[in-house]
This record gives sequence, C-alpha cells and structure tokens, in this order.
Amino acid sequence: MNVTIIGVAGGTGSGKSTLVKRLREAFEGDDVVTLCHDFYYKAHNELTYEERTKLNYDHPQAFDTQMLVDHLKALKNNVPIEHPVYSFVEHNRMEETVLVKPSRVIIVDGILIFENKELRDMMD
Repeated sequence: MNVTIIGVAGGTGSGKSTLVKRLREAFEGDDVVTLCHDFYYKAHNELTYEERTKLNYDHPQAFDTQMLVDHLKALKNNVPIEHPVYSFVEHNRMEETVLVKPSRVIIVDGILIFENKELRDMMD
C-alpha cells in the first residue's frame, strides 16, 4: 500500500485542527488517519500532579517522538499500532491506548513535528 504522510505544524491556536479537518474532508473516500503529537507527551508517573503542571510542554523533550516515528513506520508497513492517550486534566499519559489501523493517508499534527529530523524526513 502506498502511504502518504502529511505534516501540519504551528503554534497553539494557529489553526492546525481546522486545517486537519479540511484535509480529512479533501480526502473523502480515502482512508485517513490522524496522529497528534500531543498523544505522545511523555508519561511522568514519578511526579506529583503539582510537579507535572510546572513542566514545559512546549519543549521537544516533552514528547516521546521516537514512539511516534516507530508508529509511523509500522503503519507504513501495514501494521496496526496503539497510540497513547494523554490527559490534559491529569497532565499525564493514561494507561489506555487507541488502536489505529494502517491507512493510505496519515496526517500528523503538532507544535514541534518538524523539529525532529527523522520525523520531518518521513513527511511527504
């Protein structure tokens, strides 16, 4: 299966979600999967809630970008993945995951998706 990966980056409130919605509409009829970099915030079970609220979530080290890269590679190889679920209420990754099946079009959005060279190079 030929897979196209589209990256949508921008600051908070810049319209990423709106653009992703429009892209999904444009690919109507095609299988489209959206992966948000926010899903891949690192877990911090070792920290208290108060400590987690003080972390800088706008920094590359806040994300498990390698997991996102690995998930994109799997999807490109027609292998389903289970992406993490992040709680903005708890400021932590949850135990549950979401099953994502391979698709012809994968849209990746986030504030720092083009910061990582390996991830950036995967984008079409």
